[in-house]
Amino acid sequence: MLDLHTRIAQLKRPNLLARAARFGVDDYRRTVHLRRLLGSDPLPRHGAALMQLLDREAEMNALRLARSGSYSPAIHVEILIAILGEARLLRATAMPASGSGQPR
Repeated sequence: MLDLHTRIAQLKRPNLLARAARFGVDDYRRTVHLRRLLGSDPLPRHGAALMQLLDREAEMNALRLARSGSYSPAIHVEILIAILGEARLLRATAMPASGSGQPR
């Protein structure tokens, strides 16, 4: 099984979707966007949220490839934004705080 960062790095999506997600990630607000996308309260931890988001994104991508009438590019971009935002937050929480007194 691949780790979360590897799964995210291996996502290959059309440039337009990827650019839209990168453009929107700076405005990602976990409490608003994640709650709407996952419909859960309390919100899951970053890793669990990423797993759920990656599963939803795979479903959306399957709809896109099948040219399904129920495919929504807007929702697909929202999910991609949330994936990027959660990955950013996961990396930030995993990094040790600078100046923590730990030797380098």
